Amino acid sequence: METTAVNDGLHSFKVNPLQLIVNRAYALIYLFAILALFYNHTLNLLNSTSFITFTISISILISDIILAFMWSTTQAFRMRPLTRKECPEKIKNFSNNNFPPLDIFICTADPYKEPPLNVVNTVLSVMAYDYCPIEKISVYVSDDGGSELTLFAFIEAAKFAVHWLPFCRENRIIERCPDAYFSSNYIENPETQKIKLMYESMKTRIENVMERGKVDEEYISNEEELQAFTKFWTAGFTRHNLPSIIRVLYDKGITGHGMPNLIYLSREKSKSSPHNFKAGALKALLRVSGIMTNAPIILTLDCDMYFNDPSTPQRALCYFLDQTLWPTLAYVQFPQCYHGLNDADIYGGEFKALFHSNPVGMDGLSGPNNVGTGCFFRRRAFFGSPSSFEKPEIQELVPDHVVNKPIQAQEILQQAHYVASCNYENESNWGSKMGFRYGSLVEDYFTGFRLQCEGWKSVFCYPKRPAFLGDVPISLYDVVSQNKRWSVGLLEVAFSKYSPLTFGVQYMGLVRAHCYAHYAFWPIWSIPITLYAFIPQLSLLNGVAIFPKVSNPWFSCTFFLFLGAYGQDCFIFMSFQGTFKRWWSDQRMWMIRGLSCYLFGTIENLTKHLGLSTQGFTVTSKVVDNDQGKRYQQGIFEFRVVSPMFVTLATASIINLVAFLKSVAESFKGDQNLDGLFIQMFIAGFVVINCLPIYEAMVLRGDKGRMPTRVTIFSTFLAAGLCMAFAFLLRSV
Repeated sequence: METTAVNDGLHSFKVNPLQLIVNRAYALIYLFAILALFYNHTLNLLNSTSFITFTISISILISDIILAFMWSTTQAFRMRPLTRKECPEKIKNFSNNNFPPLDIFICTADPYKEPPLNVVNTVLSVMAYDYCPIEKISVYVSDDGGSELTLFAFIEAAKFAVHWLPFCRENRIIERCPDAYFSSNYIENPETQKIKLMYESMKTRIENVMERGKVDEEYISNEEELQAFTKFWTAGFTRHNLPSIIRVLYDKGITGHGMPNLIYLSREKSKSSPHNFKAGALKALLRVSGIMTNAPIILTLDCDMYFNDPSTPQRALCYFLDQTLWPTLAYVQFPQCYHGLNDADIYGGEFKALFHSNPVGMDGLSGPNNVGTGCFFRRRAFFGSPSSFEKPEIQELVPDHVVNKPIQAQEILQQAHYVASCNYENESNWGSKMGFRYGSLVEDYFTGFRLQCEGWKSVFCYPKRPAFLGDVPISLYDVVSQNKRWSVGLLEVAFSKYSPLTFGVQYMGLVRAHCYAHYAFWPIWSIPITLYAFIPQLSLLNGVAIFPKVSNPWFSCTFFLFLGAYGQDCFIFMSFQGTFKRWWSDQRMWMIRGLSCYLFGTIENLTKHLGLSTQGFTVTSKVVDNDQGKRYQQGIFEFRVVSPMFVTLATASIINLVAFLKSVAESFKGDQNLDGLFIQMFIAGFVVINCLPIYEAMVLRGDKGRMPTRVTIFSTFLAAGLCMAFAFLLRSV
């Protein structure tokens, strides 16, 4: 075990040489098996006796080529995994109890899909960080929906924060998200009860306003608040035409010591100007914060991910204060972790590979990719490469510029409104060479990729206690809709001039570029998954063998490839504190995503290139009703919505079930060539086992979350049509 300590013991890292040898030896053996498989495919193509068998062989070959490519990108994460450890308790002595200023960015876009009360809990949790001095923290909330409901919630939060923050510090509370704290086994005493009553009062006021859908004057307590809401009432704007609104809800210059700044921002929007979704919102926050506080370190956080460990900023500082890392360190990424997952994590919300094991592998190369939340950035990284500086248009936006005036000074606010205007970026380098990068719906992935191509590095910080905890979608439609958006955004990068296979290889080398290629080409999993979900089963229904017989030596090669891929995936999943039950859900969701969001995301990306209209950015709903929440905790899938993505799932599940049952029945009667069709039977049976929740939702359930009847009926007719069409093709050749 190789261990290295850095910078007076602030942090250390270790690499396991034995693990490297095993990973690379396995990859080499598996590679030879893949080459042997392709040799067998070539023989099958040469021996094809009809057009239909040739077409089937080509389809399976294409599937296996894509599977082999995606496997190779996966192995890039295994070449040099590296684990780190921080010593945050040493930071106070090292920094003389004087931390660098920190700006925190939190984005929200729709008060009905992202309830303001949840966002308020996130904001209150980060305001209560253990930071010295606390006045160096500034929390910026971007409201891209421009909603008076959201502003009202934060005005209420600012009032409650006066009591909540001192309470947390004085009592050394660990869970500083109010909702999480009062849902835990907290200590009952008069002070706690007083704070809880204040929280319940704030919660009730916010919920009442949300129910009414507007802020009435009875909820406004002073003239300043009235002026703020008058803008909403008299401007007559929609979410597509918004004037910029900046409200300083807390200013350390006014409130005194012990409180961070809290700033609400709704950037200007116009139908005539592209607003670039979340990347545009973050860019506006970057500029507005540059005018008002200009902290050298920035934390980006999703609105539903509250902080769970008061020592988190100190852990990040263990790396930022390392002078050997500082010249090229762009960001410190923490993993996404979630609370409220059911026992089996039926929707694979943990994403162990994406958020845990793969970043550990990338950390041994040049650092993990950015996942959009829980990431501490160095502001300088947004202004050019480590060796070249992109100078912003105005001096105040230079990263090391010191803000000397109060943030509520008229001059400061005027400049902040100016840089938040929708036309500010026109004919500038913002989005191309400065700030968060435009060009993809997954601005986090694309920005991290571009920064590393410029020469910046990153660090993966993986503490035992999760630094942040967030919500996961608990309906299948929300899950696949979110993943479809990711798929479209990833393919935008994959087939652009910044593709990891071209641009990435040129600027970061083959292995690192392969890591980014794994994500960029993620949606093409849909091609082999879809082909393997239909072709072997339709062939099985007609007694056509397309794989080696059990008695054939090539059978061992095929089975080794299957067991090797699944075995390695299961081993790595469970080595990161996973369970077999959750791994099973994870691999099942891989199939489900391949037949739904990956497939439809690929189609949407294609139609976009053809100039056809696309859906664009959609906000994932964080709202949960009681019945839906109960079904999720019981491990019951939630369908409910009539969606084309469910049609492909239901159709594939029906065809696999029919093919498997028919082949089993014929095997018992002795009519089936079990030796030649075993692999196809195995594939169909494996899919059937994974589809049990779908069969239950189509036939056995009567609750609101069942598969819609229209989807079941349409899928049944579609499955029958595909079976008849395939049988007709076989008879006609």
